[in-house]
Amino acid sequence: MSTLRTDRDADGIVTLWLDPNPAKPRGGVVVLDAWLIVAIADTCAQIAREGCTGLVLASASPRVFVAGADLAEIDALDDAGLHTYLERGAAAFAAIPALGVPSVAVVHKAALGGGLELAMHCDALIGTLPAEGEKPWLVGLPECGLCICPGWGGTQMLPARIDPKTAMVATATGAPWKCADVPAGLFAKVLPAGSTQAQMIEEAKRWVHAERAAAPAAFAAHNGPRRTISPAETARMGTALASARAAVPASAHAEACFDAVHTGFTRGWDAAIAAERAHLVRLRHTPEARAKLGAFLTKS
Repeated sequence: MSTLRTDRDADGIVTLWLDPNPAKPRGGVVVLDAWLIVAIADTCAQIAREGCTGLVLASASPRVFVAGADLAEIDALDDAGLHTYLERGAAAFAAIPALGVPSVAVVHKAALGGGLELAMHCDALIGTLPAEGEKPWLVGLPECGLCICPGWGGTQMLPARIDPKTAMVATATGAPWKCADVPAGLFAKVLPAGSTQAQMIEEAKRWVHAERAAAPAAFAAHNGPRRTISPAETARMGTALASARAAVPASAHAEACFDAVHTGFTRGWDAAIAAERAHLVRLRHTPEARAKLGAFLTKS
């Protein structure tokens, strides 16, 4: 079993720390690789056994929240291996809402791709702004910039949290936001510029306490990612989807995102993330993706 560090306060709120892979330190940057996926699953299983009243997800890296998936690791897998890898990641992330308690991700620096998808499996995200003179960090789903698509529910969770058309266009173009420009709705609260991670964690715990006080039983049957696209919102999502399609140049990767969105609000979460996985496995073989991924991996 591979477990991550946890802190439990006197009220039973657990802070789960996302650590860099000790075998691949990457300068202290947290990357979603196979090691971290297993560690998240194992740690959530341990927390479930011990019980908790709330969960705060925080990064041990001073440089990023999570930089995204390990594209080199992914690119080395065959198609069957990639399907399994994505399924394991989805199961690990789903263990967070399955705890049945309020959960908050403390996004103190960049959260990209799978890193943002992981954060959005929490009920709320707490953000902050850079200190004066500090370079802004990015938040978003940049996969389509590499001519692939999200694979862990990003096409579902982002449109459910912010303006749907804005989310769909950003996802289909792979354009992340600077932290100061993140659309309303993604963060439950944004702390003042220069706030420390410790201050953000305390704010996250206050959010947990407020949620428990307002709806103490709301999380008891909480078995899937919250704020995903609902079939009841079909008309609104259909209108947003048509508008987003008209605003984005046609491409295989953009259409993959739009198909996953449509699948989500017509057939539900499980079908949507299965569609994401199928599209991602297929898209990585296109000439456009091979060129983009090759350039990215050579640069990194």
